[in-house]
Amino acid sequence: MFRGLTMTLMVFVNEFWKVFNVPHWMEHFATLEDGMGLADIVFPMFLFAMGMSIPYALERRIAKGYSTESTVLHIFSRTLALLIMGAFICNQEAREMAGNRALWVFLMVVGFFLLWNQYPRDWKPARWLKIAGIVLLSVLALVYRTPDGARFEGLWWGILGQIGWMYLFCAMAYLLSRGRNWVLAVLWGLTAFVNLTVVPMRDGGTFIGPNFLADLAGALQLGKGYGAVMGLGGLMLTLADWKLQDRKPQERMGLGFAAAAVLAVLGMAFHTGWIVSKNLGTLPWCLYVSALSVALYTLLRMLERKAWTGWFKPLQPTGTATLTVYIIPYLFIALWVAVSPTPAPWLTGWTGVAKCALMAAVYIGCAWGFTKLGIKLKI
Repeated sequence: MFRGLTMTLMVFVNEFWKVFNVPHWMEHFATLEDGMGLADIVFPMFLFAMGMSIPYALERRIAKGYSTESTVLHIFSRTLALLIMGAFICNQEAREMAGNRALWVFLMVVGFFLLWNQYPRDWKPARWLKIAGIVLLSVLALVYRTPDGARFEGLWWGILGQIGWMYLFCAMAYLLSRGRNWVLAVLWGLTAFVNLTVVPMRDGGTFIGPNFLADLAGALQLGKGYGAVMGLGGLMLTLADWKLQDRKPQERMGLGFAAAAVLAVLGMAFHTGWIVSKNLGTLPWCLYVSALSVALYTLLRMLERKAWTGWFKPLQPTGTATLTVYIIPYLFIALWVAVSPTPAPWLTGWTGVAKCALMAAVYIGCAWGFTKLGIKLKI
């Protein structure tokens, strides 16, 4: 439910570019604007959900008898898939393309589904469809050009690529420290410290400046460290949830909201030295979103205990076919590029917001239909 609500928000705010005058509190705030809008909490909250899922996924593999070696290979294969998808999406979004962009984007999505669809086990055609996906994506990468002749390249990996790097770090950290939760807490503190050393303070200066830990974080593709702070935070929340399973429900809820309050207070403490900024990736931004994430998860646990979860059923594909929901909008982007419509001037304000909500519902409905047809991305 937590992951699904986050993905619902993600596809909703991703539609804002097609409408006008969205209320400011819903949009991304400017880099040096001290604050965050609804759109600024979606990506870090999804990293938090990614971290939460890691113990469930890896413990399930271990319980099934998979070896450590196969689990490591599984982690690397998932990371590679996210990096590849991120690179394709980033190349078509970040730069102007030469040739038929609409067709390229459409075939990109087809390639993703051919290669990473969840085919029935032991279904013989699956192998050939996967090979077709590899060939298609390879051809698309080879023929890619910008108007000035630039070719397909890594760029900044995109949203999915960033999730991939954070998944690799958090999953390996969990696997290597399994049973020693204090190691994860230390890593969380170290990545938060790295963030403080590399992100500018309010006065434009730096807390410490270049240092070994920051260089190491860069080598591990952690950047400013905020992604690891969010991912490790989610991972530790799951472990805490497991550890408290035998406590009374009221006590568990109280501890959850208390943890959210502590994170919020920490955010306020660091807010005195650093602004809240998604674009800068500041620690107060991480801590405030972490507080919101813990509070939301605790609230969802309360609703689960009371069996008040029927409202989530229409959104279920966002939690069970999350990657499919994220990729489906690119089919509509291909159509948009092909038609090249001018956004209707009346799609402004709350009318535009309603249109974004409608499109999010369409994407979720498409994902539901795809899964019924046996089409679902699984990496």
